[in-house]
Amino acid sequence: MNAADFQEINEWLIGGARSAPTPSQMMSECCERLVRAGLPLWRVGVFVRTLHPEIFGRNFIWKPGAEVELGTVDFDIQNSPEFSASPLAIVFRQGLEVRARIDDPASTRFPIVEDLRAEGITDYVALPLVYTDGFINASSWTTKQPGGFTDQQLSALRSIAVPLARYIEIVTLRRTASLLLDTYVGNRAGERILGGQIRRGHTDTMNAAIWLSDLRGFTALSDRLPPETVVDILNQYFDCQVASILAHGGEVLKYMGDGLLAVFPIDEYVDDAPNVCSNVLEAARESREAVTALQVPVGESTERFRFGVALHVGRILYGNIGGGNRLDFTCIGPAVNLAARLEKIASRLGRTVVASEGFAGICRGSWSDLGEFPVAGFSKAARVYGLFDETPVEV
Repeated sequence: MNAADFQEINEWLIGGARSAPTPSQMMSECCERLVRAGLPLWRVGVFVRTLHPEIFGRNFIWKPGAEVELGTVDFDIQNSPEFSASPLAIVFRQGLEVRARIDDPASTRFPIVEDLRAEGITDYVALPLVYTDGFINASSWTTKQPGGFTDQQLSALRSIAVPLARYIEIVTLRRTASLLLDTYVGNRAGERILGGQIRRGHTDTMNAAIWLSDLRGFTALSDRLPPETVVDILNQYFDCQVASILAHGGEVLKYMGDGLLAVFPIDEYVDDAPNVCSNVLEAARESREAVTALQVPVGESTERFRFGVALHVGRILYGNIGGGNRLDFTCIGPAVNLAARLEKIASRLGRTVVASEGFAGICRGSWSDLGEFPVAGFSKAARVYGLFDETPVEV
């Protein structure tokens, strides 16, 4: 093995592996460099835990001459017998290096050894990848070299694990920041925040279709059901809307108890308002069907649900609002206020989907005129429209 080559690989990783713009490309190039430097690698795995509401971790698997395989595991992996009996469980839980030589009888305590033997692998080493705060991820390294890894080769692997951990930590932190922002404020807002739009009062204006919805009878529901059941119902109820909103180009900005605020940006330089509003209406129809079909068993009865959504279009102020260093990335403006008032009118009228005159005028052909209604805080009454295909529910 060439010590100069390994030093070069270490420096390449410490410098950010700039010739490999993605983690998969880094994994591929790093392993190929190690092989050229004299390490007889067969299969290499990197296993990284994530801060994600649905994904426990990601794995990257390299083999000579093949594309890097990417995979994810959910939180159930922690309780699976396969994981509990694997060397990786020891690495994750104790931060220890684990070696399983195929010709070593002591290694048979790991069920994975038989799979490795069948593949022709002679040696397996699992190494911790330790972050600067002590957080532990894991890597695995295998070879088909007769007799397994030499002491010199093991030392080389241990030396590579340190800069590899630093690279993964930086990439993971960046990805985690992006995922958390997407999860809590939405994709577009997250991109703006990561791009440096973090100061209070730093706002933009944009044209958008506005969606403001509310679950009917939520106060009474909360009063008669256990809090845990209410939370479960809310999650299922929001699932009925969010998938359709995102699929049709919208972004959920805020949950307010049982309320949901979403926006669908309209390009100011292209006349795409009719297309955007058509997508919003389709999302509203899909959400209406999903909420209508939602049934949640509670004790000996089954809960069914109704909701209302108000659709409006207008100019909004979009950005950082708050006090001191506690900010919220949201949207405000008369257009948002009017959407909120329309949603209350929808409730009084027993309607599921209502629209302002501006929205109905853009997205024609689906509406019936419900009349003019006084709107609190507005000097003029608002004309409200309901869907032709909807029969009002008596309230």
